[in-house]
Amino acid sequence: MKRFENKTILITGGSSGIGLAGAKRLSDEGARVIITGKTPKHLDNARAVLGEKAIIISHDAEDEKSTQDFYDEIARIGHLDGLWLNAAYAAGANIESMDRTTITKMFDVNVVTHMLQMGRFSPILKDGGSVVVTSSTAVYEGLAGVSLYSATKAAILSAARSWASELAPRKIRVNSLVPGPIKSNLRSGLPLEMKNELENHLAETLLLKRIGEPEEAAAVAAFLLSDDASFVTGSSYLVDGGYLLM
Repeated sequence: MKRFENKTILITGGSSGIGLAGAKRLSDEGARVIITGKTPKHLDNARAVLGEKAIIISHDAEDEKSTQDFYDEIARIGHLDGLWLNAAYAAGANIESMDRTTITKMFDVNVVTHMLQMGRFSPILKDGGSVVVTSSTAVYEGLAGVSLYSATKAAILSAARSWASELAPRKIRVNSLVPGPIKSNLRSGLPLEMKNELENHLAETLLLKRIGEPEEAAAVAAFLLSDDASFVTGSSYLVDGGYLLM
């Protein structure tokens, strides 16, 4: 089924994890996919996975020149049918250890960048298009040590609801993807034994008793970006294996 034939979709943070899984699915369904990423090895892997049809842009949100080059490239493309704001990073921070620099950096990457990109790209989104914003179940969990990350993901979730209202006159739909424990690069920096132990522990807290695959979250994002979700806007879709019910 080619739901995205002749459509151009931009995915920020699309070089690994859920974003890359989504890019592959959309490409397989006919889309011209544009992805951004920062880590060279992830970008190289994305090129291998997606092939020559995808447009792959190296973008560091903290670098002004990189950002301007990114904007210029999208301006040359000229239009978007869909936009998935997926780029973000996670880091734990206890209350006592947080300083202004730590707080500002995470808000800049996880919130400010998305808001600036919406301002830049909404004029070239086609009327009737779709936007997906990636949030997190961290918003609702109330876990110790992640208040900063949770706050950024709550902010972007709230912003997406307002964007749904603002863009509704153009029939542009805006929805949020809210992943729970999904296999991703968030835990890739841990030693393998520690990573496996953590994921096994997380699995026991889920109704479905397993960690989710990136493709499972990507499938929901693809639905929201597609015309199958033509009457869905301002919504938040949990993809968490029943985590928040436990």
